[in-house]
Amino acid sequence: MLDDTDRRLLRQLQADPTLSVADLSEATRIAPATCYKRLDRLHETGVIRATRSVINWAALGYTVEVSLRITLDKTQARAFDDFLAAARDIAEVLEIQTFLGRTDARLSLIARDLGHYQQIYRDRILALPHIADIEALMNVATIKDSPSLPI
Repeated sequence: MLDDTDRRLLRQLQADPTLSVADLSEATRIAPATCYKRLDRLHETGVIRATRSVINWAALGYTVEVSLRITLDKTQARAFDDFLAAARDIAEVLEIQTFLGRTDARLSLIARDLGHYQQIYRDRILALPHIADIEALMNVATIKDSPSLPI
């Protein structure tokens, strides 16, 4: 269970994950040793999974974002396993999600431009096993992109 001190730590980390333990302890008004122990416990219990850098893909020349909704041929016993294993190998695929319902999986991928996307789609996506149907949704604008939760 989280207490107020844990919540303060998590709020500060969400706002700035680059804070040192010393800066974090100062911002949350707790002793550095206590701060370190609390952070360690939050990591051990899985509340904090990782600290990551968020990359601006457009700054690196990847200007096209596409979400692919995939329906698999579920008459094949290993359809999900084979598909997911192959999809993981496509470097431009940033996220893979699976669902219950009409859509079995969603792939989020990036490309440098439409020509690059077309090449990925034809050469790599269409070669994925057990695909019955694909719906492509091209990202026009990201309105909200916040991994932070109100704590």
